[in-house]
Amino acid sequence: MAKKRTNSRGNALPRLIVVLVLIAVAGWALWQSPPVERIFYPFPNRALVDEYAHDYGVDPLLVIAVIREESRFLPQSESRKGALGLMQLMPATASSIAHSLGDKGYRERDLLEPEKNIQYGTWYLASLEKEFSGNVVLTMAAYNAGKGHVRQWIRSGQIDPKHVQVGDIPFGETREYVLRVLKSYQKYIMLYKNP
Repeated sequence: MAKKRTNSRGNALPRLIVVLVLIAVAGWALWQSPPVERIFYPFPNRALVDEYAHDYGVDPLLVIAVIREESRFLPQSESRKGALGLMQLMPATASSIAHSLGDKGYRERDLLEPEKNIQYGTWYLASLEKEFSGNVVLTMAAYNAGKGHVRQWIRSGQIDPKHVQVGDIPFGETREYVLRVLKSYQKYIMLYKNP
């Protein structure tokens, strides 16, 4: 009686599939873990962000989300419209902030320094939050489009401040900006709120 030969290749394929599935699951789990996600959502200048967020009563995780979306953490950033630094402040806005803070030594080039930019940007976020009663959607819309536009949208009835949705924002660029900041903000809350 002849022995039956087993096909080693026939047994290897199911094992290979199992190994590949396990590698994929492990890779996905690692990718979803906070240490890996923190590579894509870092928190540079944390001491400065925490200090000024505390001083002006703003969530530091919102501040860092704004920095991520505005400049990708590049302090020397300059937009096509002339906004400068980490939080992409317009020079005229920064000059007004300097006046409000009593900063007589302020110069436009100071916006390229992380500390001054974070201080002024955080102060500005706090003022917008106060004006729009803590509504993050309206605050971020005003940060991007200007508070004058947001006031006009409210006056004209285009936006109901009590029930605002991102989709209600009339400017497409501002809608996209607010969505990006809110997405980053949620990620930062998940990764850094209670590490």
